Formats: sequence, structure tokens, C-alpha cells
Amino acid sequence: MSRHTLSVLVEDKPGVLARVSGLFARRMFNIDSLAVGSTEVPGISRITVVVDADGILLEQVTKQLNKLVHVLKIVELAPETSVQRDHMMIKVKADAQARLQVTQAADLFRASIVDVSTESVVIEATGSAEKLEALLDVLEPFGIREIVRAGTLGLSRGPRSMSEKALRH
Repeated sequence: MSRHTLSVLVEDKPGVLARVSGLFARRMFNIDSLAVGSTEVPGISRITVVVDADGILLEQVTKQLNKLVHVLKIVELAPETSVQRDHMMIKVKADAQARLQVTQAADLFRASIVDVSTESVVIEATGSAEKLEALLDVLEPFGIREIVRAGTLGLSRGPRSMSEKALRH
């Protein structure tokens, strides 16, 4: 099995996300990451789904997704032809003695300190999944208190937009 990122354009209607995620669940796919939000076109949302799947099984799910009424377009975002980023916030134990080291570690990964208290800091980081895992490895010795991750976001490289293609058909 290998990691696949699907970008799915859908009509912005109630229940569409449930139908899309339900289709993956019925096929026994575990969704590694799921992100949804509005696009540059009013009334259209983009769902980004990351799954570990066999190519043949993923093709079957993609065909079934295409049959859903409110699905407009599906594109697999290959790593070499797309830009993909994850977003994460990490609360790290950092008293006055450790705070400088934690801040320096965040700086190395181009992460931002977004909150400071007497006992902890909250770090916001964006990047590849590998980069974020490396950041966690560096912060682990200080004591990670909480982590929240947003789903993977991705766009294909180049001048054309997925929305343009979907709306022309």
C-alpha cells in the first residue's frame, strides 16, 4: 500500500462531506488526513483526502466518488506535480530555563511561537509531514503536552486550476 492524496471538488451542500467520507469507510479505507474548505469559486468546496491504499482499490473508490451527485472533479495529487503541506500546533513544556532552547528549535523549523505561558509555549508549524515529524522528534525531550494537526492541503503545480476544468464540463 502507498500514500495517495486526492483533491475532490464538490458542491457546497449539506451532507456532501459525510457521503464522501462514508464511501471510504464502507470500503474499509482508513483516512489518514481529511481537510475541507471553500474555494475561489462560490458554492464549491475542496476536500483533500489522504489515504494509504492499493492503486486498484483506490481507482475503484475514485470511480464511485465520481458517481456521487455533488462531486464535480477528482484529481490525485502526485508528490512530484503538486505542493502539499500539513499544519500543526504543539504545546510544549517550557519553563524559563527551557524556553530559549524550545524557541531556537522552533526557529530551525521556521515554526512560530504563538503563545507563551509560565510553563509552556504553543508552536505553530507548516510543512511536509516529514518536516513536522522531525520537529516533534526535536521537541519530544522537552515534553509535548498537546498536539493538534490539520489535514494535508495540496494544489497541483502550474497555471491551471482544478476549478476551471470542473466548471467547463
